[in-house]
Amino acid sequence: MAKEIERKFLVRSDAWRTEATSSADLIQAYVAVGEDRSVRVRLLDRKTARLTVKIGRNLLARDEYEYEIPVGDAEELIRAGVGTAIEKVRYNVPRDGLVWEIDVFRGAYEGLVVAEVELGSEDETPPIPVWIGREVTGDRRYSNMVMAMEGLPRELLHGLSHPTV
Repeated sequence: MAKEIERKFLVRSDAWRTEATSSADLIQAYVAVGEDRSVRVRLLDRKTARLTVKIGRNLLARDEYEYEIPVGDAEELIRAGVGTAIEKVRYNVPRDGLVWEIDVFRGAYEGLVVAEVELGSEDETPPIPVWIGREVTGDRRYSNMVMAMEGLPRELLHGLSHPTV
């Protein structure tokens, strides 16, 4: 069983851009959601696709299973998804032995920029770069699943303390 342990933060500036080593255009939708689980489909650069099952209520650490699927299947599943499809560009920023994933949202969430870092254990504390803002790990409003199913209040989207990226 795979365990996903990640912390999530708002991004306060675009200073991370000089450290980014790669990026990918992502479109993701939810096929099924429950109180403590979700099934997500994700299309990366319209070239590869993955189906992901997440189980657990804790937003810091959850069980995660991920599988490659055909792009055509992913496109069909995205069209059949529930809620709003999430569009974003994900940048990878290696730093201090970790890889920060910076999500610059497009479409319905244009203007939102969130950073995630995967950790080896729940008690690990990563060094925080200067471009990182407020931690939102436990704030369910910033969960991609919640944003897809319930939306994000406009004041949280545009009231961030970073410039538009």
